[in-house]
Amino acid sequence: MRIAVTGSIATDHLLTFDGRFVEQLLPDQLAKLSVVFLASDLQVRRGGTGANIAFGMGVLGQRPLLVGSVGKDAADYLTWLADHGVDTSGVRVSETLASPRFTVTTDNDQNQIGAFYPGAMAEAALIELARFGELDLVVVAPNDPGAMIRHTAECRERGIPYAADPSQTLTFLDGDSIRQLVDGATYLFTNEYEAGLVADKTGWSQEDVLSLVQTRITTRGAEGITVSRRGEEDLHIPVAPAEKIAEPTGVGDAFRAGFLSATAWGLGLERSCQVGALLATHVVETVGTQEYAYSSVRFLERLGKAYGDDAAAEVQPHLS
Repeated sequence: MRIAVTGSIATDHLLTFDGRFVEQLLPDQLAKLSVVFLASDLQVRRGGTGANIAFGMGVLGQRPLLVGSVGKDAADYLTWLADHGVDTSGVRVSETLASPRFTVTTDNDQNQIGAFYPGAMAEAALIELARFGELDLVVVAPNDPGAMIRHTAECRERGIPYAADPSQTLTFLDGDSIRQLVDGATYLFTNEYEAGLVADKTGWSQEDVLSLVQTRITTRGAEGITVSRRGEEDLHIPVAPAEKIAEPTGVGDAFRAGFLSATAWGLGLERSCQVGALLATHVVETVGTQEYAYSSVRFLERLGKAYGDDAAAEVQPHLS
């Protein structure tokens, strides 16, 4: 199964605030917000939604095609991705713009405040999917909005199944853009808050969304994952227990990587969500989105412990 992952390829600047955001905000002054949080730690890591998803799939033995745009400063990063199983031939290198940067501060409650500089990502809209030949699935992850809409439209025109993963772009996309990204998707990925944004900005009900997409997957943090399909009962999949909590950035991307890898293996929705949930747990246990240690033996052990021996036995042939 040939999967193209379109999305951002960026550097993450991860700061830690040793406190709680809510204790520093005055509810009656939010319209005049001006705050500074003193960070106790800074980590500079590889990131970007498209790169994170592709990296996770590569770790699990897939060879996803990464499609996006970076600056000339990303040569080492592209080598890193290629060394971890990612096909980087779909990445455009800008002649003039720097690679994207994501800066996020996390407090003691694991709440986050972030900012993103797009840079070379603005040129992602120039990339045409047709030049990559036959594709079985395209992931439309956070990227330049023009690129996301172009890739989605091209998938519909060419009859290519696609996964809509608008994620954090939902905060600044209008209702019409969201409708264009979601309508006709094979999979729709959001977290619980983002699901609310989709409803609020489009005016769609849950039933409306399920009439437009084949499968809706909603991650709910510690409460697990909900899978919804029209005319069927929802599936509820618990999270895989973490051995420690380090930093949550990239957890959703890892879930998608695991889910898509298991889907490519031919596994069902529940099992695919379990693989995704366990890979997501690897990320939450580590600072950085691509810094987690992976061992197929240990992965199967933890999968069996979290979801039962049948789950481990079904996944085992695909990790050997």
